[in-house]
Amino acid sequence: MTPHAPAASSPDFIKPDRIYPDMGAVFDGHGTHFAVFSENAQAIELCLFGPGGRDEQRLELPHREGPVFSGYLPGIRPGRQYGYRAHGPYDPAQGHRFNPNKLLLDPYSRATAGRITWDDALWGYDLASGDPGSFDTRDSAPFIAKGIVEEPQFDWEGDKAMRRPWSETIIYEAHVRCLTMQHPGVPEALRDTYAGMSCDAILEHLTRLGVTAIELLPCQFFLDDRMLIDKGLSNYWGYQTLGFFAPDAKPPSRSLRAHPPDGVAEIGDHECG
Repeated sequence: MTPHAPAASSPDFIKPDRIYPDMGAVFDGHGTHFAVFSENAQAIELCLFGPGGRDEQRLELPHREGPVFSGYLPGIRPGRQYGYRAHGPYDPAQGHRFNPNKLLLDPYSRATAGRITWDDALWGYDLASGDPGSFDTRDSAPFIAKGIVEEPQFDWEGDKAMRRPWSETIIYEAHVRCLTMQHPGVPEALRDTYAGMSCDAILEHLTRLGVTAIELLPCQFFLDDRMLIDKGLSNYWGYQTLGFFAPDAKPPSRSLRAHPPDGVAEIGDHECG
């Protein structure tokens, strides 16, 4: 049973002039196509937010093909914040916990705004009651990060994939802060930054080791566990990924566009998509 009826479909949605195979929010230069997967949802609301994550507008996604809900909105440009609310059965015994009071971060978002502020309203059930089968009606939107419509075009400034054979590849997994924070050759202003990874001291260290590729972590959007926050700590390694396609906005954020060193490729691992 759906606890709350979804909002009516907005007339602002239009039929796109082509098929969009990608999930998430895809800007095509004129508007944005939104698509999200849910096997058991009965309806999905797209929630658009104004500056600062305020002034929420809810629009039911008008199209469904199998488990994919979608809709195209003209005029929605990069930088717009959004999320989803899912309507469907609330039957914890059967594994269904649809609760449209809870704003959902798009798992396919390419960028995020804000952080998670821990609050009991983030849970779908009444956490204070101790009953995991209860139903919580508080709005979680003020406490959850939002997705951001991203500009898909990027100027690589002539950079090309190195195409080094795997038989000649030596991969080095590195934490940006660990590698740059105490190295005496890294300028203090570049420590704990991606730019610090490409300074001469780090390049010499890596090439001396024979490294040809770097796996960086953490770099995907992740959360700091509530237990850690309560203790004044943080999730150092980032093993609580929420956005597998969105870079984490916390430091190291300066000089995010820094080039990988010549002869050393920058590739992804389980924490760097």
